[in-house]
Amino acid sequence: MADNENKNLQNLFLSVRLKYVKLGYHYLISNALYFLVVPFIVVVLRHLSMLTVDDFIQLRENLSYNILAIVLCSVTIVFTSTIYLIISRPRKVYMVDFACYKPEPARMCTKEFYMQLVKQAGTFTEESIAFKRKILGRSGVGQMTYGPEGLMEFPPRRSMADARKETEAVIVGAIDELLAKTGVKPKDIGILVVNSSLFNPTPSLSAMVVNRYKLRGNILSYNLGGMGCSAGLISIDLAKRLLQVHPNSYALVVSTENITFNWYTGNERSMLVTNCLFRVGGAAILLSNRSSDRRSSKYQLVHTIRTHMGSDDKCYDCVMQKEDDTKKIIGVSLSKDLMLVAGDALKTNITALGPLVLPMSEQLLFFASLVAKKIFKVKIKPYIPDFKLAFEHFCIHAGGRGVLDELEKNLELSEWHMEPSRMTLYRFGNTSSSSLWYELAYSEAKGRIRKGDRTWQIAFGSGFKCNSAVWKALRTINPAQEKNPWNDEIDNFPVYVPKIESIAV
Repeated sequence: MADNENKNLQNLFLSVRLKYVKLGYHYLISNALYFLVVPFIVVVLRHLSMLTVDDFIQLRENLSYNILAIVLCSVTIVFTSTIYLIISRPRKVYMVDFACYKPEPARMCTKEFYMQLVKQAGTFTEESIAFKRKILGRSGVGQMTYGPEGLMEFPPRRSMADARKETEAVIVGAIDELLAKTGVKPKDIGILVVNSSLFNPTPSLSAMVVNRYKLRGNILSYNLGGMGCSAGLISIDLAKRLLQVHPNSYALVVSTENITFNWYTGNERSMLVTNCLFRVGGAAILLSNRSSDRRSSKYQLVHTIRTHMGSDDKCYDCVMQKEDDTKKIIGVSLSKDLMLVAGDALKTNITALGPLVLPMSEQLLFFASLVAKKIFKVKIKPYIPDFKLAFEHFCIHAGGRGVLDELEKNLELSEWHMEPSRMTLYRFGNTSSSSLWYELAYSEAKGRIRKGDRTWQIAFGSGFKCNSAVWKALRTINPAQEKNPWNDEIDNFPVYVPKIESIAV
């Protein structure tokens, strides 16, 4: 017993020592410039202090003939460089504000009510019903998520008209709230990007927004479909690129997904999972490249990184909309390789993102491990950079509990960092591409966002894609002054979400 206690104490002291060694290393590398510059300045000052008045007079005489030419050349170089940098630098993109749609309480769908709907549907076998109950119990989805009106009735309604009604309610609800928060008029919006992966009617959803809000005739309108849950960040990236070439503009981004038209009624297990996770939700985001909007904006868009793994067949096939074995019913099939594919996509994405955001100390450690493994063939685990040194907040797509568990483990994040994602999954379910915005809203409602804080949004999508966006807070967010879907209930949910919940049926 005493030996075990001594061993535990030794391990504790070792871990503490390693912790402080790492902290010292980060401090040394982060301040390396000062450690190099200060001695250099001391040496220069020491030599200058040894010069006499005659030495200074002689130095002045030697330079007197060339001083004018040196000054003129220096001024020319500085002026030319300044003009070039001003002209060539990309325009800064600001997020003025965003809004998340919160359905009315009547649309709330408990797990028990969901299982009643499944039983009443009459299309599922007993094995499928048991499988759904198991998946739902382990999903991390709570009792207060929202379902579409048509599917919550018996018999369920799945017509095109009901699908349009659901989507219009979400999109209009989010945009109305956003315009009210920002005071921006619809006619001021010059760019519109709408993304919905599975539901893509004609006319398009972007055309529906133009018609509803009577947007101007020369608006740059885009409708993105079939791009999965990561389409929200693709829309942000597209809007950013457009704002960098169209001065003095506002861009409206709308992210949503439709449940009514995409409810799977068959019994193929790989297609039943999506029914258990996806719920109603959507978000609207207003971006601007106007320098005058910086003061009133919440965030500045710092980076967008997009990774596409579609050239690999296994990645391309891991999330596929198709007919099931009956060749009659369409659903979205999830491959068993999904988690492995997502992990590879994340590694590729953070390899591109890391050099842009990580401190030099972490980049050196990552580079050293890469050289040791690739060149010297040393069998070591790949070094995972500590992204907590680069970001204060993490918004990881609430695709399901398994995805969140894997990212928490691989990125070595704490429960505090994962809380916005887990709470969003628990309260709103998987709302597809809009889930990232419910997560950011959660951090705001908790009063966590401070001026200068950096937030990393990560999303995965079919194809297969992994996309990232990095935001910097331009001001401290006061939750008391914000209209937020978490208002009045932010403290009513457990921070710890149980991994398995029983469902009373």
